[in-house]
Amino acid sequence: MLDVNRLRMLVELSRRGTLSAVADALSYSKASVSQQLNALEREVGVPLLRRVGRGVQFTPQGNVLVAQAIGILDQLEHAEVAVAESLTEVTGTVHIAVFQSTAHSLLPGALEALAQRHPALRVQVTESDPETGLVGVSSRDFDLILAEQYPGRTRPIHADLDRVVLAHDAIALARRPGSAGETDAVAALWSTRDEPWVLEPAGTASRAWAEQLCRTAGFEPDVRFEIADLTAHVRLIHAGLAVGLLPELVWAGDTPTVDLTSLPEDPRREIFSSARRASVDAPAIKAVRRALADAASRNLTE
Repeated sequence: MLDVNRLRMLVELSRRGTLSAVADALSYSKASVSQQLNALEREVGVPLLRRVGRGVQFTPQGNVLVAQAIGILDQLEHAEVAVAESLTEVTGTVHIAVFQSTAHSLLPGALEALAQRHPALRVQVTESDPETGLVGVSSRDFDLILAEQYPGRTRPIHADLDRVVLAHDAIALARRPGSAGETDAVAALWSTRDEPWVLEPAGTASRAWAEQLCRTAGFEPDVRFEIADLTAHVRLIHAGLAVGLLPELVWAGDTPTVDLTSLPEDPRREIFSSARRASVDAPAIKAVRRALADAASRNLTE
């Protein structure tokens, strides 16, 4: 009988591309991963991988086994879900990947509610960028992810994951308190063309969207500060050192401490959760999603 752990390594190699990446993801040494995959080849009786330069490539038989292995792993997860559904209490562990503003605004209320409703349920939380986190859910590093996508910029679709919209989060132009100035959305944005800006680091979805917004308005933002922490954005803007774009979630239901002006066309980012399709019926996943939806309804104005 084929070893399930070795099958998982094979699937991870198909997703991550290199033995080193698989080793990092599963907390093995590269040599150990290679040994386990060699052992799997002996079990199957045919080559699954071939060396290409310094990497590896799947043989046709390797691709066949990957497809079957994905199904096997999903069936095992279906079995776990069936057992969990037979219980009268929600138990187990749910590992959630989140991005920063959801960790700040949605998680505290959701976790408090879960502790009261389901005291036997354990929730673990890891901050992760959406791209990495989505791959992590597919790979069973996480059970659920909270992610966001900006107008006109859809996250990659993973066939093995569902996608449930949680809320739509308004994004506003943020300036220091007392900077009334222009209240018209287009004029207000144009008035910041010579101001220093604070944005998230290059390569992030929010940064790409923000730059395109400014370019559409007719200017290139003078980005003086590249910071991932939105709390730092708020402090810099409050001090009058920069202007920026802030989502509603950053306030976690509290009163904003900077001046906010609507943007042209009132853009909203979409907040969604994704779980493996094999696990969406698990009572623990359903309980966490309910708690997050309740928290979003308290913190966001649709």
